[in-house]
Amino acid sequence: MIRSTGSGQARSTTEEIKSKLDIADVLRGYLTLQPAGKNFKALCPFHHEKSPSFIVSPDRQTWHCFGCSLGGDVFSFVMRHDNLEFGEALKILAEKAGVELKRMSPADYEQFGLLYDINDEARRFFKNQLQSAEAAKEYLRSRGLTEEIIEEFDIGWAPNLTDSLTVHLLNHNFRPEALIRAGLTFRNTNGMHLDRFRGRIMFPIHNHMGKVVGFTGRILPQFDTGEMGKYVNTPETPIFVKSRVLYGLHKSKGAIRDQGKVLLVEGQMDCLMAHQAGIKNAVATSGTALTLDHLKLLKKLTDQLILNFDNDEAGIQAGERAIDLATANDFNVRVVRFAPGTYKDAAEAVQADPPGFLKLIEQAVPAIEFYFIRYLPSGHTSASGSSHILELKKGVRTVLGKIKNLSSSVERDAWLRELSHRASIDVPNLLEEMKQLSPDSNPRERREEKIVAEIAPNLKTLSRRELIGLHLLSAAVTLDKLAEIKESLHYLPKEHQEIYELIQKGEKQSIDPGQDEILNTIYFFPSAGVEEKDLVELAKQLKGEFLKEHRKKLEWLVKNAERSGDETSLRKALEELKESWSL
Repeated sequence: MIRSTGSGQARSTTEEIKSKLDIADVLRGYLTLQPAGKNFKALCPFHHEKSPSFIVSPDRQTWHCFGCSLGGDVFSFVMRHDNLEFGEALKILAEKAGVELKRMSPADYEQFGLLYDINDEARRFFKNQLQSAEAAKEYLRSRGLTEEIIEEFDIGWAPNLTDSLTVHLLNHNFRPEALIRAGLTFRNTNGMHLDRFRGRIMFPIHNHMGKVVGFTGRILPQFDTGEMGKYVNTPETPIFVKSRVLYGLHKSKGAIRDQGKVLLVEGQMDCLMAHQAGIKNAVATSGTALTLDHLKLLKKLTDQLILNFDNDEAGIQAGERAIDLATANDFNVRVVRFAPGTYKDAAEAVQADPPGFLKLIEQAVPAIEFYFIRYLPSGHTSASGSSHILELKKGVRTVLGKIKNLSSSVERDAWLRELSHRASIDVPNLLEEMKQLSPDSNPRERREEKIVAEIAPNLKTLSRRELIGLHLLSAAVTLDKLAEIKESLHYLPKEHQEIYELIQKGEKQSIDPGQDEILNTIYFFPSAGVEEKDLVELAKQLKGEFLKEHRKKLEWLVKNAERSGDETSLRKALEELKESWSL
């Protein structure tokens, strides 16, 4: 459906396109939308879920997922769903809207094109600065990088000065506000514009089309005071979203397609050293976890993923999360394993022994085989005793969870048979054990958990009190009974008390991203079928959770006072604890 543009003139090509398109009609081409009051709901395409948490608002012409917290307008959806750059999405949506594209409008250039130009000029500046930065060049040589690879990947240097890049870009007629939007400068409390990157090796981050969208800066050891991170990234901008960019993909996509596989490593240095060793199909997540967007980028090239994570517990755990996400999305995953106590990462392995690292890649094991090695006790066929049985049970359950995660039923069956052989447990018994892993069979799941799951099924970082408070606010808005829950405000977290005040004023949006997220949750997820009696029940649950948290705090104070011998504090804490039980 083409929407009416109204009488006003569009501010830009993007605004003109959005004025002529209805977001629900566009998204129906991608998703199955179901009515949900004035809105529509669907299963989110950006994370795995069984119940819809993806909401489309025709009134706002926006979308939002309460499971993975992503959201935006029709442009952001198409860009994310199809892994497109802005210009590519512009062409697709312009055609749908019947808008002729002649050239980028000034408004669109200001929003997107200008940022590409600023980043490219910054790339040139950093690269030129490296030529006279002997300490930086010595550091790169110490890490084993050749001049050829430094040149190929445009590695540069940010001088340890307050505003060298800022001055350079201002002299190239870029405005201060644009430099801030690009994430390269910031304004201090005195109003001065300062460089974000200082005293750092600079790694330009390119999108898959080869345009510079951001940077990673690695501080030089002699400038590392411990007050700032070893690595600093460009903050997210209209052209840079970390979860959608893989370092080195613009260089490696041809090799990935030709070889039919990709090597995924953790950091820029790992990727650079791999390329230097002739592994041209290597990419890096560079400081962020592997995401579904990353996998969608790779899926266009291959479904064969070789994973090499850092050789410590944190790296291995991050690798496991990557394995589970990739296997759940039908990737064939193999894992490069370092022997304990050898190399800490791919960069170190390549620097020490390039042929040896190539051999390790050739010996990469299937993901489930990696889990067998990691979790199944060795020598189980001959071992006995209760401790061994407990160890075996724990390991088998962990591996079963990994097998259950596989997207292919053929793979699941094959690996179950292999697990049966290795653990000497019949397949039917393994299947029975696997059933016990279902969340539906969790006896600890309580009614209130099911209630709050309606409103925020994946907000696992929130406490139970916060989740119940969210549901109470949502129910009150649905029933138009805000006044009835005023007595419960004391039991709400401070942030939710502020949300209550905003709702009372009729506010549906906030400039605070955190508050806006909660408001979206409340307004987008009306409590279907809720009754006034439910307000009473939810208020009761909220009070109970508040008191539970309060008593835990008081119990800690009691124990602390006992340890310190503070009789006054002890008496006060005990009196308050006694009072709490009478509430």
